[in-house]
Amino acid sequence: MKRRYKAGIWAIVILLVVIGGIGYFVNEQIGKIDSIEKRPSKFSELAYYSTETGEFISPEKLVSYPEQTTGGDPGFARFFKTSPNAPQFPLPKQIITKNDFSEKPSEYAVYWFGHSTVILELDGKRILIDPVFENAGPLPIITRRYDESPLKRKELPEIDMVIITHDHYDHLETATIKFLADREIEFIVPLGVGARLEGWGVPNDHITELGWEQHKTIGSIKITALPAIHYSGRSHNDRNQTLWASFAIKGAKKNIFSSGDTGYGQYLKEIGEKYGPFDMAFVEIDGWNKGWPLTHLFPDEAIQLCQDIGTKLLFPTHWAAFDLALHPWNESIQMVAKEAAKNDIQLVTPIMGGKIIPGVSPTYNWWDIPIGD
Repeated sequence: MKRRYKAGIWAIVILLVVIGGIGYFVNEQIGKIDSIEKRPSKFSELAYYSTETGEFISPEKLVSYPEQTTGGDPGFARFFKTSPNAPQFPLPKQIITKNDFSEKPSEYAVYWFGHSTVILELDGKRILIDPVFENAGPLPIITRRYDESPLKRKELPEIDMVIITHDHYDHLETATIKFLADREIEFIVPLGVGARLEGWGVPNDHITELGWEQHKTIGSIKITALPAIHYSGRSHNDRNQTLWASFAIKGAKKNIFSSGDTGYGQYLKEIGEKYGPFDMAFVEIDGWNKGWPLTHLFPDEAIQLCQDIGTKLLFPTHWAAFDLALHPWNESIQMVAKEAAKNDIQLVTPIMGGKIIPGVSPTYNWWDIPIGD
């Protein structure tokens, strides 16, 4: 009886330790945010911030937009399962290490690592955008990648700047920020996201928080945070307590737009008029659902975005890594490619890991070619 009692006690202790460990790990992945009371007083002056709730407000709440329509509900359980929409074969990629990067970054080049993670080389600087190299959730079993990244986190080259569009797990990865925290890197993030980075070890003086229409200039590069229709949060109780943004990245000769995650809205034409035209746009194309039309771009809206901001080069992002909606992994890119051809928009679609010069390096529809052919 005593042995059973002791075994039971030990089982409870081990269970509590495991639960506590998981809780600590998840809490670390979520990260910190400033309390409403600690928010800078300047937040109250922003038209897109509510002092009552401490939440940022998406543009569609400030003006009249169509009502949301009914659509399929993917359900949260899908994030724990192997996706039925994933490819049944490894996606083509070029595996690279830090040795594949030149010591001095190019004047203009791009590497894409799947989903929204890219390295943009501009004016001899290396800019890392939305770095995520593993899963897209607070636990390794949640929202797993279809296939491994062509670049491991530990193989990242020297980085000059990191831009975060918002704090969702598929755009902001705790382990990557911790890995980069002690380097001489400028982190440019939307309002409120800085507290998360500080909690993961990034020095405060390496972080610049931007509201919409605010900018940071580093050398010849001007980075401006711009509106987007989306939302933020990493847990059940911090929704919209940090800002999300699209970005204009203007160098000496090139002007680049990064949509981040967004729904379609009138604000895009205003961005085009004020900050365009753009030489190229990183545009999210996947994760749309008729049930939440103001969360991500539908394929035709991705093309309309390019027309609104004044660009002929579309670099599709936010695809080929995670299943976030209810469509097969290559449905979005197929639809976008079809619409682009109709509207004289050139797609820039390198395989993951390959270095290209947008508009110069040839790319092809690799998603339509069976592996092995």
